[in-house]
Amino acid sequence: MFRRLFLGASAALALALAIASGGCAYAPQTPAAAPPPIVFVHGNGDSAALWQTTLWRFESNGWPRDRLFALQQPYPLARDADAKEQAGRSSTTQHMAFLKAEVDKVLAQTGAKQVVLMGNSRGGYAIRNYIQNGGGDKTVSHAILGGTPNHGVWAIPGYLEGSEFAGTGAFLKALNAPKNAAGDEVTGPVKWLTIRSDNNDKYSQPDGAWIGAKGKPTFVGYDNPALKGAQNSQIPRLDHRETSFSPDAFDLAYRFITGQAPANLRIRPEQSVVLDGLVTGLGVRSTDATSGNFSNNLALPDARVEVYAVQPETGLRVGRPVHSKVVGADGRWGPFQAASGVPYEFVVSAPGYATTHTYRSPFPRSSDVVHLKAERIASADLAAFSIVQLVRPRGYLDPTRQRITFDGQSPPPGVPLAPVAGMASSKIKLSQPEDRAIVAEFRADTVERLVGRTWPAKENHLVFLEITQ
Repeated sequence: MFRRLFLGASAALALALAIASGGCAYAPQTPAAAPPPIVFVHGNGDSAALWQTTLWRFESNGWPRDRLFALQQPYPLARDADAKEQAGRSSTTQHMAFLKAEVDKVLAQTGAKQVVLMGNSRGGYAIRNYIQNGGGDKTVSHAILGGTPNHGVWAIPGYLEGSEFAGTGAFLKALNAPKNAAGDEVTGPVKWLTIRSDNNDKYSQPDGAWIGAKGKPTFVGYDNPALKGAQNSQIPRLDHRETSFSPDAFDLAYRFITGQAPANLRIRPEQSVVLDGLVTGLGVRSTDATSGNFSNNLALPDARVEVYAVQPETGLRVGRPVHSKVVGADGRWGPFQAASGVPYEFVVSAPGYATTHTYRSPFPRSSDVVHLKAERIASADLAAFSIVQLVRPRGYLDPTRQRITFDGQSPPPGVPLAPVAGMASSKIKLSQPEDRAIVAEFRADTVERLVGRTWPAKENHLVFLEITQ
């Protein structure tokens, strides 16, 4: 077995001095009147973790942390056919009921009379359904939909019309039915904002390439997310996820809620950084052949989490774990007091899963949505010595707009120079035994450099380098 080499005492001392000299604390100015609670709703197959940088930007502009709520839908994947029971997946009715229950909790906790809802992709469906059919017209003041395919990912007559993503299906036809004499598609008196890309959203394409029907018309256009009666905004070249999680999307959302520009779009560091989150796993294979292996957001009790400070240039661990915990029934792996300016390796091990190593950049602020997922090695990858993946949860890898290098390769393996961005990960499979650093660099709004280590797949290890921006 390959053994990890630890840094010497001098290197460890240098890192400790860097920790001690952390940046100045930032104390945002809280408005005299408490701002409204904001409830964030993630998209299909995603988790609350994707809202991390958005939460930080609201906090950096004075929004109290205790009035920001990122929801975690237990079964985030939509059913293939909305009306047909499918293991590990949720229907539109279940999705809306979950959102309604969570909003009720937020109102009770904060004492507020109304909330702001912000959703990405499928999350926007639940928001619209709740406001139109679940009483949300009374409990919601503002609704913000980023990249929601409001007129369907496809609108092909007779094609998979049982899916909630079918523009010609019963669900979206009911949501989009005129609400008044003006033909508005949105429910009043809620104020509505949609945010869309000009032409780079994979789920708002006139061609069916992203639904496996290249060259066939989808009968939806680039303006698919726009809704009559809403304030409809377009940001050039954003991808599907960036319509919610980018600085530009935050800027629009903040202006829409407050009527003024944010003081800044950058994340302001705080001196004391406390991290926490959930450990989740993968679903099991269902007897329903259409379900396959599915992903869920359920807690994975008895998983072990270890956190290591790592050296920025080599990814080598600095001493023993700085945090270790066996996860309980609630799935929480923290809290963990992190050090300013220090990158970390998060290690998750659980029966039936690979030992999963995730390398992250230094955390500028506290977060309780540092969610970790135990993974399994795919059958096709079993022959590799080491399997390393570069992942970008809050956007796609788009070499036409971003400078991305992964283990010296640019563009990253498997990521094409394509007219539409749609891939959030790149995988490298090393065939020869190598115990070395593996480096990725992502240049977009800022430069983010990630350094991890190879770990042997034959000893059931997987490696992820996770981009924060």
